Amino acid sequence: MDLPSPSFAGAAQTAPLVIYRPARQTVPVVFASPHSGQAYPAEFLAEARISPPALRRSEDSFVDELFAAAPAHGAPLLAATFPRVWCDVNREPWELDPSMFDGPLPPWVNTSSPRVGAGLGTIARIVATGEPVYRRRLSFSEAEARIRGCWEPYHAALAELIATTRAQFGFCLLIDCHSMPAHPAQAANPPDMVLGDAHGTACAPRATRLAEEALIGLGYRVRRNDPYAGGYVTRHYGRPREGVHALQIEVARALYMDEARIQRGAGFRRLTADLTRLIASLCATDWSFLRS
Repeated sequence: MDLPSPSFAGAAQTAPLVIYRPARQTVPVVFASPHSGQAYPAEFLAEARISPPALRRSEDSFVDELFAAAPAHGAPLLAATFPRVWCDVNREPWELDPSMFDGPLPPWVNTSSPRVGAGLGTIARIVATGEPVYRRRLSFSEAEARIRGCWEPYHAALAELIATTRAQFGFCLLIDCHSMPAHPAQAANPPDMVLGDAHGTACAPRATRLAEEALIGLGYRVRRNDPYAGGYVTRHYGRPREGVHALQIEVARALYMDEARIQRGAGFRRLTADLTRLIASLCATDWSFLRS
C-alpha cells in the first residue's frame, strides 16, 4: 500500500492521524509510526527561528512508508500526520519546559523530566541538532491546543487499536516504528536496527528475540536497548502481564535516506522490501505464547 506524503500547504486542516486498516485484521499485531508526520502549520513555519529543512531533521521521515505493507498482511498501521517538533506523542502529555512559556504553568505539569531538561518535551524547545525552535515564548493555551488536538487523538486511536486487538485475540503486540540518525558514540560499529523493549519489561523476551532473529536473517546488524530502550509509548503500553507487549524498532536513516536533503535514498526500495519481509514474518508467527 502506498501512503500519501502530507504537504506543507493546508497543514492546519490535516487530520492528526491516519489508520491504514486491513480488510480484516487477522493477526494480533499493531504497527504505529508516531514521528513520520510532515503536516507543518503555515503559521508555525513563519514563526520558527529555523528553516523547514532544519525543523524536519527531527522527523522519522518516511517511516510510515517503510512499514506500509502492514495492512496487506492483516495488521493495522497508525501514523501521525503532524510533525514531532509540533507535538511529540512519544512523551507524557504534559512534559513542558517552563522556560518556553510567557507565564507560569499549572502545578500538575511535569516540568522536571529528563526529556524536558534536554529541551525535548511534549512541545520541543530545540530540534535534534540542538537549535532553538521558537523566536518567542509560547502561551500555555497554545501548548494545550496541540496536546488536545494531536496528542490526545493519537493516543486515543492507539489505545483503541490495542484494546480491540486484545479483545479479538486475547493479547496484542505493538510494533512502534522509528528511525535513528547516526550516533557519534557508535561510529565505529553502527547498528542498522535497534530493538527497544525497556530492557525486557515492555515485551516478552521471546518476542524480542524472534524480531531480532528475523532482522539478522535479513542481513542487518541489530542491537537491543542501546542507545534506544523505548520511549513513552513502549513503556506506557507495554504491559506483558496484561497481555500487551510493546517493541520499539529504530531503523538507521543512513540505510534509506539522504539525511542532509531529507530525501529517499538509493537504499529506500531495498529496505522497504526487507521490512515488508519482516512484517510478513511477524504476521505469520504464532504469538499465542504472549497470552497473559
